[in-house]
Amino acid sequence: MQTRIAMWSGPRNISTALMRSFGNRPDCFVTDEPLYAFYLDQTGLDHPGRAETLRHHEADWRKVVERLVGELPDGKTVWYQKHMAHHLLPQVDRGWLASVHNAFLIREPREMLTSLIEFILEPTAEDTGLPRQVEIFELVRGETGRTPPVIDGRDVLENPRRVLAALCERLGIPWTDAMLSWPAGRRATDGAWAEHWYEKVWRTTGFGTYRRKSDAVPESLHGVLDRCEELYQRLAVFRLGASSRDSGNADTSS
Repeated sequence: MQTRIAMWSGPRNISTALMRSFGNRPDCFVTDEPLYAFYLDQTGLDHPGRAETLRHHEADWRKVVERLVGELPDGKTVWYQKHMAHHLLPQVDRGWLASVHNAFLIREPREMLTSLIEFILEPTAEDTGLPRQVEIFELVRGETGRTPPVIDGRDVLENPRRVLAALCERLGIPWTDAMLSWPAGRRATDGAWAEHWYEKVWRTTGFGTYRRKSDAVPESLHGVLDRCEELYQRLAVFRLGASSRDSGNADTSS
């Protein structure tokens, strides 16, 4: 049995650490943000590593999607595809989502925004990926009649075994303790932008400890925060393996 997992995240989350976790499974191949070159090409944004990304990665979304739903690489049975949700621009046909298991990684908006402004001074709601995450979630739920799995970065850091075991069960793949740690260093599967973004991840050997951010969101972004909070809650009620902080509002079933 072959399982293709499209994990839809936003920036300033634990998405790369989660990719490391899946990449340490002996049955799993990972792909790092396969639509990033397409996104940069279409938007013209000058992100760190833009030139390297466009030089080394495919910018035609049709070719990218054809590969993502094709044969699994290296004889593996699980294919973990790490996506930033906002890379899925409107012109990309959504039909291919039916060929993968869609899952969602979210982060509390206040903490995410106060981290994001270190890189984007005036981020919009779209920059957080949340609008696109909700769009994909509702599309998949509507077409399948099933609720896709949702995990929260904080929940993963507080209890990675519980949350990731629940995620694996929902994805129909076996749990393995190999997902709890990994060797330090870069990977051949890291995107061409990794040199600009992954230095801290290269030093990790497992999930870090959750530390609450107390920074205030600037007043100019209160409208963005309100919009993001509303979007976040639409997904957060379905969190797997949620901690006791608000488990009464989350799907804690595994």
